[in-house]
Amino acid sequence: MKEIRCENCRRKLAMAEYTRLSIKCPRCRALNVLRAERPEPECRRASDSRKHSNDILAHSAANRGISESSVP
Repeated sequence: MKEIRCENCRRKLAMAEYTRLSIKCPRCRALNVLRAERPEPECRRASDSRKHSNDILAHSAANRGISESSVP
């Protein structure tokens, strides 16, 4: 979570996670409009593309009646 402060008087307004936020400061009455510039990246596991393409080749060869040993 990120600390949200008034851009005018620096009063702490909230702790939040947001994509878009409009909040009025109770002290100075300034309207603070915030938006996330970029979403936080999610951790993704790398796939083994060789294994995936070999599985596709074996599957398509089986559908054509070719044995898996002859698939490169």
